[in-house]
Amino acid sequence: MAKKSDQGPHGVVIIDKPAEWTSHDVVAKSRGVLGTRKIGHSGTLDPDATGVLVLGVGKATRLLRFLTELGKSYVGEIVLGVETTTLDAAGEVTATYDMSGVTEEQVRAAVVDLTGPIMQIPPMVSAIKVDGKRLHELAREGIEVERRPRPVTVHRFDIEPTDEPGVWRADIDCSSGTYIRTLAADLGTALGGGAHLRRLRRTAVGGFGLDQAGTIEEPTLLPVTAAVSHLPQCVVDDEVAVLVGHGRVLPLATLGAEGNGPWSVLTEGGVLLAVYELHRDGAKPSVVIPQ
Repeated sequence: MAKKSDQGPHGVVIIDKPAEWTSHDVVAKSRGVLGTRKIGHSGTLDPDATGVLVLGVGKATRLLRFLTELGKSYVGEIVLGVETTTLDAAGEVTATYDMSGVTEEQVRAAVVDLTGPIMQIPPMVSAIKVDGKRLHELAREGIEVERRPRPVTVHRFDIEPTDEPGVWRADIDCSSGTYIRTLAADLGTALGGGAHLRRLRRTAVGGFGLDQAGTIEEPTLLPVTAAVSHLPQCVVDDEVAVLVGHGRVLPLATLGAEGNGPWSVLTEGGVLLAVYELHRDGAKPSVVIPQ
């Protein structure tokens, strides 16, 4: 008899998260909508932010680690001249600057320096843990701790002036772990003042975009294979499928695997069996999907 937790639904859900909902709120509501407690998300989105939030449901929760590191795309507005406690519009104003003399040429030059591989200090209002406690929990207690700079990559940082003086529309593609509010604050500092972020919207997580997103009340369930659609595939016959199901370490040639992995392993009928990764001269399963 199948375990209750292995009974459906299973798959990937893309939600267009509304403002004022935490990622945890979306997961909790989705458990009721989809009729299962086995739901997780691949990366938080700030309560004030909107846009793409990727959920794993059922068996797909075991694959969320392969979605967490996908690149992200955002649009938002950077407000020059005002710093806040949270680096975004939700925080209290801590400083103001007269930046009316900043030119478009100066802004674009500063953006170039914030594009590519950069070091970024995570904001206090973030989910990163320090000594077992999340930074945003410490921030709520009025505690600020030293944070080490982390390497991130900003692949694209396009910026355009809006009709509102001192407000710039930003369109950004970046690596996982990049904080857009920190980019906004760093831009303000680079221009000799300060800045904060507002109206952040995540437009994509990897290949998942807003065009695939449903609402919390009416989600669209994509197949489990969608969670690993960005990985190279290995299609195996029935004999190898049995070995994969038993979690065997296999030669790359047996899987038909090329490159450095990881690889999604599927049956000839398109059923996801596992995800394999390099192991010595062969490959071992990092996740085996119960059938």
